[in-house]
Amino acid sequence: MTFELTILVGSAMLGLLHIVLVAQLSNYHRGYVKWAAGARDEPPEPLPRVAARIERAYRNYLETYPYFVAVTLTAQALGVHSWQTEWGTALFLGSRVLYVGLYAAGVWLLRSLVWNVAYGGIALVIIAVLRSA
Repeated sequence: MTFELTILVGSAMLGLLHIVLVAQLSNYHRGYVKWAAGARDEPPEPLPRVAARIERAYRNYLETYPYFVAVTLTAQALGVHSWQTEWGTALFLGSRVLYVGLYAAGVWLLRSLVWNVAYGGIALVIIAVLRSA
């Protein structure tokens, strides 16, 4: 398995960890019986500050993750493997892991800068793919 595919699997694991964190925090605060096992017909009560931040971090992950997957798999399908694809995928995953912690802690400016690093990682992979064409 290539380095890039290893990172892609790691990014899927991060997404699954996001789901578990959000689900467990939601269930803990809203109730395992009333909320988790219920029909959820009524709007949920707001989550406490840190739990809400982790939920927002997860939603933010979902916004960029499909693009990361698409360009990483495109690079693999085309046989594009370079320092740009390696650094791009590593920057994406490393930054997204850091982003969750920063968002949960409420770090305002650095969190946004780290998001830009992850975005730059996607851009590096795109550049590598375009250069190969």
